[in-house]
Amino acid sequence: MTVVGHALKVLLIQRGQPPYEGAWALPGGFVQPEEDLADAAARELAEETGIEADRARLLQLGAYGRPGRDPRMRVVTVAYGAVVARLEQAPRGGGDAAHAELVAVADVQSDRLRLAFDHRLIVDDAVARLRSELDTGDVATGFCPPEFTIRELREVYEAILQTELDSGNFIRKVTRRDGFISPTGGRVAPGDRGGRPATLWRAGDPEGPGGGEP
Repeated sequence: MTVVGHALKVLLIQRGQPPYEGAWALPGGFVQPEEDLADAAARELAEETGIEADRARLLQLGAYGRPGRDPRMRVVTVAYGAVVARLEQAPRGGGDAAHAELVAVADVQSDRLRLAFDHRLIVDDAVARLRSELDTGDVATGFCPPEFTIRELREVYEAILQTELDSGNFIRKVTRRDGFISPTGGRVAPGDRGGRPATLWRAGDPEGPGGGEP
């Protein structure tokens, strides 16, 4: 998942083989005998989308094993979420994927786009996991570049929560949270509308304080 244009987006592939040939689905595949689960997730991500694992933060979401979820055989899926900061290039399809595309999560959750298998459930669980970790983990900074402004971070929160947040309250919340973010010492020049230069921040040291005011 990534945030593009103020929207939380999920990477989907258009299946090139049966079952559900031509349908949209999450990228995935089978674990090889010599692989552990995380290695398999990283390999499938690269094979089907061209995104290497060092660009993503992998989160294990859970296991999905309802009988009949795959018409070919009994399949138990261990799903991973990949948090990626700013995809600079459109992902490519590969492996058994005919095409890959970033799709707004809102389109999936509103059923404007229906997914193969039980992948809608997995998307719902991924969003719930992201929301549950916004105030306790560091998942939000995984959507940001190495250096970011408070506004960019707030846009990540708003995309995941699908709601607008008060700027002042948000600044106080994230800058007072120990170990979450820390200032880099750099600033970004104001845009066409003018104003003060914006402070640049980075993901903080979880063992240390978060830093001062912007």
